[in-house]
Amino acid sequence: MTLIKLMRPHQWVKNGFVLTGLVFGHGWDVPEQVQAVLLAFIAFCLASSCVYVFNDLSDAENDRLHPTKRNRPIASGAVTARQALLLAAVLGVVSLSIAWSANPPVAGYIAAYLVLNMAYTWRLKRVVLLDIFCISAGFMLRILAGTDGVDIPPSNWLLLCGLWTTLFLGFIKRRAEMIALDEGAGGHRKVLEHYSSTLLDQLISITCMGMIFSYSLYTMDVDVRRIHNTDQLIYTVPFVIYACFRYLYLLHRETGGGDPSRDLIRDPHIVAAGLSWLLMTLVLVAR
Repeated sequence: MTLIKLMRPHQWVKNGFVLTGLVFGHGWDVPEQVQAVLLAFIAFCLASSCVYVFNDLSDAENDRLHPTKRNRPIASGAVTARQALLLAAVLGVVSLSIAWSANPPVAGYIAAYLVLNMAYTWRLKRVVLLDIFCISAGFMLRILAGTDGVDIPPSNWLLLCGLWTTLFLGFIKRRAEMIALDEGAGGHRKVLEHYSSTLLDQLISITCMGMIFSYSLYTMDVDVRRIHNTDQLIYTVPFVIYACFRYLYLLHRETGGGDPSRDLIRDPHIVAAGLSWLLMTLVLVAR
């Protein structure tokens, strides 16, 4: 159970970005593409767990200074460094093998994801702003693996929306860390010394608006309306706006935002908005 906890399976919800091609590219009509995307999803689940293990191993000392992260398996001493390295190696190799069986380009995206996160752990996470763009790039690789990697042409508007969304979540995560750690933020994560609450609040506002507008423009795009044979996707926008505003509320009033995966599946308002958005989207694009 300790090794499973170290893999953070609750974070696999983030790999749902891999499935965007099936929904927004009508990929469900082709069984081969469905199989390839599902394999890509599994591969990214294992690859992301590999990254979490490696990152926890690298951050063990700093995690011991965090009020909740100090309970992680490596930081608490429940898992040794040798066990963690072995688990990370197995997860990395298996994820690449599954990705290759899905489609060789998917393995390329998985490899790029692993390399990017190694660089992030060793150096880039200490570079202000670039740290968030690295996190965003990891999500964009998921989207590309589930679209371009399995021969589903991605929409430019959808890619742009994905970029804004992942930047938004990244800046909220940093803001939540500052709130949780207060004066000790820099001791836990050095890059937080270069951020301020004012700067992060501005960046969060900018990326939130960028996400909402890019998704709204996606729903009204002529090609999108032609592909899905509907002009009613615009009616899904209110659910996106409500979920964003609710997430901001959780950040500032309920000390949320530190772990998007948990917040997005535990808050009943966000869950209801997300399910309503998904149901309406599926009804509109599948008819």
